Amino acid sequence: MSTIVISFILSFLTTLLVVRFNYLHDHLTADHDLTGIQKFHVSPVPRIGGLSLIIGLLGALAFHYTQTNQVGLFGLLLLTSALPAFLAGFSEDITKRVGVKVRLIATAISAGLAGYLLGGWLQNLQILGLDNLMLNYFWISVAITCFAVAGVSNSFNIIDGYNGLSGMVAIIILTGIAYVAFQVNDFEIMIVVFAMIGAISGFLIWNYPRGLIFLGDGGAYLIGFWIAECSILLTTRHVEVSKWFPLLLCCYPIFETLFTIYRRMVLLGTHPGMPDAGHLHNLIYHRVIRWGIGSQEPMDLIIRNSLTSPYLWILTSIAVIPAVLFWRHTFILQIFSLFFVIVYIVIYLSIIKFKVPGWITVSIKR
Repeated sequence: MSTIVISFILSFLTTLLVVRFNYLHDHLTADHDLTGIQKFHVSPVPRIGGLSLIIGLLGALAFHYTQTNQVGLFGLLLLTSALPAFLAGFSEDITKRVGVKVRLIATAISAGLAGYLLGGWLQNLQILGLDNLMLNYFWISVAITCFAVAGVSNSFNIIDGYNGLSGMVAIIILTGIAYVAFQVNDFEIMIVVFAMIGAISGFLIWNYPRGLIFLGDGGAYLIGFWIAECSILLTTRHVEVSKWFPLLLCCYPIFETLFTIYRRMVLLGTHPGMPDAGHLHNLIYHRVIRWGIGSQEPMDLIIRNSLTSPYLWILTSIAVIPAVLFWRHTFILQIFSLFFVIVYIVIYLSIIKFKVPGWITVSIKR
């Protein structure tokens, strides 16, 4: 409990200071682009919420190092490994000039560091044929691990589109990881997961519902890396945990990323890194959350923004609940993964075709 409390307080206070003294640094830290295709805020907002997370994590894990050397060291090594991913994203938040390729490479370096320092290498994926290659050729295991961690980290950046969306999705997923870590008595993973839950919670107080600060790329990549590495370490250290457990846990951000790549490259014929407003969360914002005709009042837009995220929290739970219930059983997890993909596609196509059930829509009238 002390881990969550310390990381929460430090993150909360850091975010408070960033928001309170925004006028001193907004020329560097604020997102002034209000017209971009993926921009839905109504005034410049600081996008350095990742700073709050890193300070919350550092404080909580340093405290644990003074109490339990082994647990604290494990957490601090994980945090050290995360620095390239965080710093690349944070640099983009400040300069707006760090491309996605650089961020992905930095995150892959972070994965390599975690593998070296903590033994966080994927040893198998419970996929026939591929597992033998990973067992016989260590470099394949390294390459797949770095690719997977970078992909998951980027997926949390992709879903970070509305107030509270990426942060709360991460908390739901981290809670599932903490539950299974408790089941297998892995105290070290529990502590680092609780530290991140507390840090995100302290940030969310200011992010949701009003959007006074954003995670930014630094925060999103840090969260994605943390979830990916905790998942890898959990399945590596405990063979009874199915490799499909974290895959189902993260099914929403992962499939959102894969579907986005397919949609852009195959359906639209554009570059997969080209931003657009075709994500599921964008469709919910535009077609499920309805408000006064033509209203561009700031309060209307803020309310509309904040009402979008809960739909995706529920969608995430559809994957997380069976993952937590059946974390040992690969075949059942595979069935639920397929079920989630079908649910996602049905929802997406229904909204595209405007066949949205009336009972799930929210109308805002002024």
